Amino acid sequence: MGNNFKIGDSVTVLDEDLSGIITAINKDEITIETTEGFSLNFSPSELIKDKADQDFKKELFSNTDLDSVISEKESPKKNRKSSIKAKERYQPTMEVDLHINQLVKSSKGMSHHDMLTLQLETAKRQLEFAIRKRIQKVVFIHGVGEGVLKVELEYLFGRYNVKYYDANYQKYGLGATEVYIYQNINSN
Repeated sequence: MGNNFKIGDSVTVLDEDLSGIITAINKDEITIETTEGFSLNFSPSELIKDKADQDFKKELFSNTDLDSVISEKESPKKNRKSSIKAKERYQPTMEVDLHINQLVKSSKGMSHHDMLTLQLETAKRQLEFAIRKRIQKVVFIHGVGEGVLKVELEYLFGRYNVKYYDANYQKYGLGATEVYIYQNINSN
């Protein structure tokens, strides 16, 4: 099937409320960056080019089913908020509060180094738990402070197959980092 996808094409995922830009193409796998900033892999049969490309496709293949697929795909976008909430039920976000008063009864007598070490060990343990349990999103609440913990967390996350970015500002302010864990989808 000649779907002629190219890097930079704007595409929509057929069975999910997702769209994005193609960032990489391998043999039977296309990587897209979604509008939310995630990089996800799909087979070419799960994707369809967006509007500008679809008119060209209709002319080329005169595919009458294309209109029904597009209208079916576009209808949930009107009620986007509820579809996102439904999706969150299937991909729960795990929250890990790394404030020292959440980790120990009293931090009296602990040096800054001791506290930082405990916070990083907790983050590592929780991240590895999320990877084992196939939890896709984890929010680490670290606070703003001097930014030392945030820098150390980014160094820790860099050693795993994850993507990280500032968490939702409305919900967490500046003091949280969200981690997206890439799942190996072949092991069903």
